[in-house]
Amino acid sequence: MPLDLHALRTAQAAELNGRFAHAPAEDVLRATLDLGDTALVSSFGADSVVLLHMAAAIDPSVPVLFLETGMLFAETLTYQREVAETLGLTEVRLIRPSPEDLFLHDPEGDLHGRDPDLCCTLRKVRPLELALQGFDAWVTGRKRVQGAARAGLPIFEVEGGRIKANPLAAWSGSDLAAYMDTHALPRHPLVAQGYPSIGCAPCTSKVAPGEDPRSGRWRGREKTECGIHFAGGVVVRPDGTIANKG
Repeated sequence: MPLDLHALRTAQAAELNGRFAHAPAEDVLRATLDLGDTALVSSFGADSVVLLHMAAAIDPSVPVLFLETGMLFAETLTYQREVAETLGLTEVRLIRPSPEDLFLHDPEGDLHGRDPDLCCTLRKVRPLELALQGFDAWVTGRKRVQGAARAGLPIFEVEGGRIKANPLAAWSGSDLAAYMDTHALPRHPLVAQGYPSIGCAPCTSKVAPGEDPRSGRWRGREKTECGIHFAGGVVVRPDGTIANKG
């Protein structure tokens, strides 16, 4: 990223963090959409419908990037179609991995067991990097309550030359449930079956009562993130200070 753009984005994120530190998520989302060409990246997972509902209320034509890895639960694919139709989202883009990459590195479809980091890179990180080309900003549904690397999540970050916004950063599980109840939003069917955090089927397991909601992701491994949120960019903390990522 050129130094001048880096400095511009860093200053912009710091200013936005100061201005929206205690703002409603809808205001954060609206401000992000006003930054220029903006995409919302959604897994259509356990609580994704909250942010998608907010986006649809502001602009149903906002580009929504959905990483269709080829290994998602059938229930997730059905839910994605149901939510998009229910909310009237008109620009959901299914982002798929490169067939060439899969042929070269995962011809048997078992890479997730041998090298889950490379599997995520091929099925999520690279496809998203390509899909985000041409966008000035993007929006995620990450939250501090998800813990681990997300515990200190700022509302606005800088990554890959783009502003990245996390409108729901400060939301709790009860906040999400209350919003879904208030707006009568459809739930992902796997949540009721014991999956509070949902990714690819081979790397997602049920979570027992009392366990961390994300403990079912890559269970038994040190891995806790797929990698799309660790691209070696720069984090602008809520207080305006800078931290390197990666």
